[in-house]
Amino acid sequence: MSLTLDTSLDDALGAAPAKTLDRAFDMRSVGDLLAHYPRRYADPGELTPIRDLPLGETVTIVAEVLSSTARAMRNRKGAMVEVIIGDGIGRMSLTFFAKNLGAAKWRSEELAVGRRGVFSGKVGMYNEVTQFAHPEYELFEDEDSARRSADARAAVPIPIYPATSSIQTWQIAKLVGRVLDGLGDVPDPLPAAVRVQEGLLDAGTALEHIHRPPTRNDIDPAVRTLRMHEALVLQTALLQQRDAVRALSATPRPAQIGGLLERFDSTLPYTLTDDQQTVGAQVAADLVGAWPMNRLVQGEVGSGKTLVALRAMLQVAESGGQAALIAPTEVLAGQHLRSITRMLGPELAPLVMPTLLTGQLGAADRRRAALRVASGQSLIVVGTHALLGEKTTFADLGLVVVDEQHRFGVEQREALRAKGSSPHALVLTATPIPRTVAMTVFGDLDTSVIRTMPAGRAGIETFVAPLAEHPGWFNRVWDRAAEEIARGHQVFAVCAAIDTAKKTVEAGAEQVPVPDAANGPRWGVVQLDEALATHPKLGALRRAVLHGRMPSDEKDAVMQAFARGEIDLLLATTVIEVGVDVPNASTMIVLDADRFGVSQLHQLRGRVGRGGVPGLCLLVTEAESGSIARERVDAVAGTLDGFKLAEVDLELRGEGDVLGAAQAGVRSSLKLLRVVKDAGLITMAREIGEAILADDPDLTSHPGLREVIARRVSDDDRAALAKN
Repeated sequence: MSLTLDTSLDDALGAAPAKTLDRAFDMRSVGDLLAHYPRRYADPGELTPIRDLPLGETVTIVAEVLSSTARAMRNRKGAMVEVIIGDGIGRMSLTFFAKNLGAAKWRSEELAVGRRGVFSGKVGMYNEVTQFAHPEYELFEDEDSARRSADARAAVPIPIYPATSSIQTWQIAKLVGRVLDGLGDVPDPLPAAVRVQEGLLDAGTALEHIHRPPTRNDIDPAVRTLRMHEALVLQTALLQQRDAVRALSATPRPAQIGGLLERFDSTLPYTLTDDQQTVGAQVAADLVGAWPMNRLVQGEVGSGKTLVALRAMLQVAESGGQAALIAPTEVLAGQHLRSITRMLGPELAPLVMPTLLTGQLGAADRRRAALRVASGQSLIVVGTHALLGEKTTFADLGLVVVDEQHRFGVEQREALRAKGSSPHALVLTATPIPRTVAMTVFGDLDTSVIRTMPAGRAGIETFVAPLAEHPGWFNRVWDRAAEEIARGHQVFAVCAAIDTAKKTVEAGAEQVPVPDAANGPRWGVVQLDEALATHPKLGALRRAVLHGRMPSDEKDAVMQAFARGEIDLLLATTVIEVGVDVPNASTMIVLDADRFGVSQLHQLRGRVGRGGVPGLCLLVTEAESGSIARERVDAVAGTLDGFKLAEVDLELRGEGDVLGAAQAGVRSSLKLLRVVKDAGLITMAREIGEAILADDPDLTSHPGLREVIARRVSDDDRAALAKN
């Protein structure tokens, strides 16, 4: 019986290999295994420079046996084999231990002088000689092999797979070969016309050539074909989800002449920026459309996204509809409520009754808030996860606003949307997203961008304090903080940890791996508070600590005190990353700045320079010049353009991290596709997907595409896409 991509590995390979692959890579089907593509290819004639091997790392090399000896152990039972392999420039030793001399001789004879093969192990050093201790290996076929000539064999690339200690690359190659030998017809997602026009392979040949390429020249066409498969499958699935939303009917929420929105606009003391007007018009049109709005609004910190969202809430409120804004933290939810109430003013606020609903409210306050929401008395509701609770009901939920979408799991967002009847959805993010990432991750949403900043911003200057080169600059950082406070301004100091003595890292902090990550951040807010207590200039000033493990009412009290100017220096974790607005704060100091991602540093920097006070951001790092960690920090200091930084972030960190763990369907589909490098391919795939769905919405005439989407984008993944 021929294997299919859906055949279980247990049936295809047997219980033992299937169990190993499941544990190592979470593979369960033939399709899972064949989507585990080689990360590179070696040539049988390729001899890797041994002298360049990194000490302590597990590597795979191609080399030739130069000598091989077996001998009994002198001081204990057993025997050992010592093998020297080389590449014509350097040499290294292989050591094997055996139960007896006979077993050792067998190993030595197998590793005969002149044999070439693939060797894998952890690079060590013994008597100043590079070595592998008991490595895994696979030898190439004998020179007199009848299967193919030496010249032909030398032209066949060797796939090198991502591997683990439990299963080596050539073991994976053998298992892949077994399923390929038994594989039947493979469904092809590409329409034949597209395949011919773009010079691509059929699906079966593409899989064969990416895993067992006859020559080097056969690899690239296979990769290009499978990359197009990924792009088309993902874009078509996203378009299907967009169309599914558009098939729903929504309650139109038109603005009225002389209504709440018009009255609000007339009270604004400033003119909306061009981008705010453009995006506002897009949102207003969505709210009267035939289907629910599903729009992503992205914009720099301080660009006025909250104002755009509030205007949408008021438009919904005019017809008695309610709007729910869900924020990731209690601090941010409280600030949103105060900001919205302040913007509405004493005349409009009582008409819509903005209400806060969080888990930290007292029982009586929470009951009162829940009653206002359930009765429809409150038309604007701001909260955290408490909005998702079963006891929270709405009279007429017409708009869901999700602030900082990446902070929420898909189940949480869906739970809120399910409390209404096809409510409109507006997603806000201050994390700039490259266009191709937005198209890939949020391809089912309409996207708007606010680039222009409101007038009156004093701007921000950013500097790196590189302690590896200038240790003395650490003291200068705190002198500079004291100077700003002496001018009547306030200062943030942010740490990656709460308490480094107890190894407590702030929950939700975007920890980015660096070479010495095992040692953890140097500074926690606890240690920084202790150190600054004795500082000659800062010790007597008003300091406070803020982190995510404090009770919510205590966190809120600290932030409000800081906003009122009652605290000079706030020592915090990334709990202040999003949304905290203190116009008098002039300086942001980030310690261990290399422990944060590019977008996170950009967000933190956006906490200062928000009013008429010029902003200063000091990024303190011990990362060495030239390291990737240092590149991240230098990139942030080099530009204030968040969209440019988003591209840098993507290049430095890799797409899997940027896309986010919540995007299950997206991440599982991105094996070969690179959303920056393949921007043109993604755009083309979207156009092809749109054309296909326009003529064949159920994919009846495209069974291959329908089948591959069903396999790669599971029901759970599709649900995840639906909830974005």
